[in-house]
Amino acid sequence: MTDTILSSATREVAIGFNRPFVMIGERINPTGRKLLAEEMKAGDFSRVKADAIAQVEAGAQMLDINAGIPLADEPALLAQAIELVQSVVDVPLSIDSSIIDALEAGIAVYQGKPLVNSVTGEDEVLERVLPLVARSGAAVVAISNDDTGISEDPDVRFDVAKKIVERAADHGISAADVIVDPLVMPIGAMGTAGLQVFSLVRRLREELKVNTTCGASNVSFGLPNRHAITGTFLAMAIGHGMTSAIMSPLHPEVKTAIQAANVLTGTDTDCGTWIRQHRDPNAAGGARERRSNRRRTV
Repeated sequence: MTDTILSSATREVAIGFNRPFVMIGERINPTGRKLLAEEMKAGDFSRVKADAIAQVEAGAQMLDINAGIPLADEPALLAQAIELVQSVVDVPLSIDSSIIDALEAGIAVYQGKPLVNSVTGEDEVLERVLPLVARSGAAVVAISNDDTGISEDPDVRFDVAKKIVERAADHGISAADVIVDPLVMPIGAMGTAGLQVFSLVRRLREELKVNTTCGASNVSFGLPNRHAITGTFLAMAIGHGMTSAIMSPLHPEVKTAIQAANVLTGTDTDCGTWIRQHRDPNAAGGARERRSNRRRTV
């Protein structure tokens, strides 16, 4: 089975079909976070540091780092953010940018084997990003859209993903180092969005034998009680073979749904993680106290 191995300077993470689902923390992204964007642009990375630590403490096995701020020096900001995050947490990182100069700057300072996020199916983009990925020995997220946009036909999205995997192979990048994002659309706007992703994930796993990821929060955009939708979506996607997601680990209902899916798909061996996370810490002591009380009243 396919394993994608990512690393920091001191820690390795494997994303794979028979492994627990990998949560890639999404919070270090100024898109839609006005205060974070203003702080990063001004050189204040205190919130970046706090977000990195909080996500890892919440269980994220990787972090996504994005510095896409209008009118800012994105390559410099991304490199600075990566260096700071790697100084405070030891998990591998996803270097997230659509700007090739920013990707190059991030890779240049990165310690370990990163995940480059991302490449799309346009020929020009493929020929700019894939050589960089190959030279650096990184893995890459393959977004299943091209110059025609995001197709509503899952077969078209599969064909784009297949093209990227094949072009990656031409550059010496193995399928194990390509993680496909089948593109999750908001379910409130497209009622078949979930079904499309489930079908695509299954095909990507069985036919292309690649790992998959997604921007999980997209599915619940615009809906009330979003975290319940996102968690249920991820549990179902895991059942169809999805192996990672860019998401927030800070919402208990989402994280619990993932942990339960790991149990039910057999990747949480002997339910060990579930038991450690969810056992009643007072159960053993309470039982002993009840037995002691019974002995005293005899």
